[in-house]
Parts: sequence; C-alpha cells; structure tokens
Amino acid sequence: MTRARIFVPPERIAGTTAKPDPAGLHHLVDVLRLGPGAAVEVFDGRGNAWEATFTGASLSLGERRQAPRASAAVWVAFALAKGEKADWVVQKTTELGAARLLPWRAERSVMRLEGERAEERARRWRRIAAEAARQCGRSDVPEVSAPVGLAGALQAPPGFVRLAFHGEGGTPLAEGLPRGAPGFLAVIGPEGGMTPRELLLCVEAGCRVVSLGPRVLRAETAAIAAAALLQHLAGDFG
Repeated sequence: MTRARIFVPPERIAGTTAKPDPAGLHHLVDVLRLGPGAAVEVFDGRGNAWEATFTGASLSLGERRQAPRASAAVWVAFALAKGEKADWVVQKTTELGAARLLPWRAERSVMRLEGERAEERARRWRRIAAEAARQCGRSDVPEVSAPVGLAGALQAPPGFVRLAFHGEGGTPLAEGLPRGAPGFLAVIGPEGGMTPRELLLCVEAGCRVVSLGPRVLRAETAAIAAAALLQHLAGDFG
C-alpha cells in the first residue's frame, strides 16, 4: 500500500517535530482516517523528506533525505487563461517537474487579474502545486508567482536559456539547443498567440523563437508539452 504523504512547510518543522496546519491535520485524521502510530511521509516543498510517525496532533520525524537535483531547472511562463485552464497548467507542469511557474498578463488574455484577486488566485495555484507535488511524489514544490507583466515573466537567472514558443516561424525546439545550461525559461502565449509587440519584447530579452511542430495546440497544452520536452532534452526523462 502506498504510504500517506503530507506537505508541511519549513516554518512548521522544528527539530524532529512537524506540525501540520489545520487542513493537513484534517486530511490525516478525517480523510485518511489515520490514528496515532501511523507511518507518514513528510515533505517540506524544498526537496527534503522524512519518514514520520503520526502522534495524533503532530508528526515525529525520522532521518531526513534530500531529493536529487534536476539536471536543469525548467521555468514555465504561461499567459493567463480563462476558466480552470491555468489550474490545469499548474497541476500538470508540477507533475512534470517544473521548478517555477510564472503566469503573465498577455494582451490577448481574456482573464484579467489585478490586486487582491491576483493574489488570491496565486494562493489557489500554490495550493494546487503543493497537492500535485504530494500526489506525484515530489519533495519540492514549484514556486508560483502572482500574475506579472511580460517583462516580469522574462526575468531569469544568468545562464538560463530563454525560449519564446510561437507557432509561426519558430525553429524546432531541439535545433541548436545548448547543452549544459542551468535552466530554461519557456514563455507560452495565450490563445491566438503573442502579439508582434510581445514577440519583439521576447526577442529583445534574449529569447530564441521556437516551435512545437506543425500542429496547432491549445495554450495550456503547449505549456505542458514544452515543460515535458525541456525536461527530456535536459536529461531528466532519459
């Protein structure tokens, strides 16, 4: 039987004791119906995990183990989409191993999120990412930013390869892709694609304009496909 897993953020872990928040405690007691003495795996979202014993109100931790580092970090900047499409992107790219997710406000985005609405949606996406990490066995949880403009989405650490995915005129993704880069930033536009001005901003920021092939993909499908292909090209998928 698969052992229960629970996310406990680092600030709730001290020494050999982890204290789940009320939602986590509810999951253990009321959903999984675990009692004192039950074996649980705890992870902190930063790559650390422990075998633990549930005491009824907290968790007693065993030896810490650390998840192996990815060959390269994959960041996915995806344009805001209406409905639950963004939720789906967050869930699936987390399962695929993305290290950071950056929703951005595109000129053609139907959804508009500003202020407190944007922060509340970001909190929702972080909960989805944490739950997806729990279910797929990740010990780390990708960072999910609040919605930003395109300029903010294009920021990446030195050495990252920036890639703007565009259906028209882009070169094949694997063609000339540098090996050994510390990370990749994949910029995905909205339904209808990026505007010429947005594409120009990407190029000026150092992005290579690349294509996912001859098929026309939905924006959320393109984000997930890009994450999977970059993980493969970086070596994590063999």
